[in-house]
Amino acid sequence: MIRPVRHFLRRLAGNREGVSAVEFALIAPVMVLLYLGMVEISMALSVDRKVTNAASAIADLVAQDDVITDDEMVDILNASGAIIAPFDVANFSVRISSVSMDLTGDVEVDWSDARGMTARAPGSQPTLPAGVLTNGRSVIWVEVAYAYEAPFREVTGDFNIEEEFFLRPRQSLVVSRD
Repeated sequence: MIRPVRHFLRRLAGNREGVSAVEFALIAPVMVLLYLGMVEISMALSVDRKVTNAASAIADLVAQDDVITDDEMVDILNASGAIIAPFDVANFSVRISSVSMDLTGDVEVDWSDARGMTARAPGSQPTLPAGVLTNGRSVIWVEVAYAYEAPFREVTGDFNIEEEFFLRPRQSLVVSRD
């Protein structure tokens, strides 16, 4: 009884048929997951770059003016959606605020407009990072968020990409809202 079993095990150990198929079956799931993960990372990095560009461009558009009208604000908010293209604008939200610091160091929102999120209340006192504002100056504060919906949610899941951008007005000390 032992001799036939030993003979079978020697034949099995020497047999090389199907080794490639077994190796492929072991490696393929890992390689597919790596590939899908790289696609997700590439797409997420593209969205992140678009969000950063949108925040920068919006702040730059507002900071170049000394008075922003309602029509100009609508145009700027519409342009922000064009910057994020080809990604879904429905997942994109933006808030533009003018924040100033008086001579005593008190910070307050002068005006705020938003699309996809709530505008800040004029007169509210937000907390800004240290060094962004100095006494008697103002800053344009742009907050952008994108709710990234991953095509392969099972691999990475969905997540939010957010960016803040601060820029000082160029034409005057404060960008007024008309």
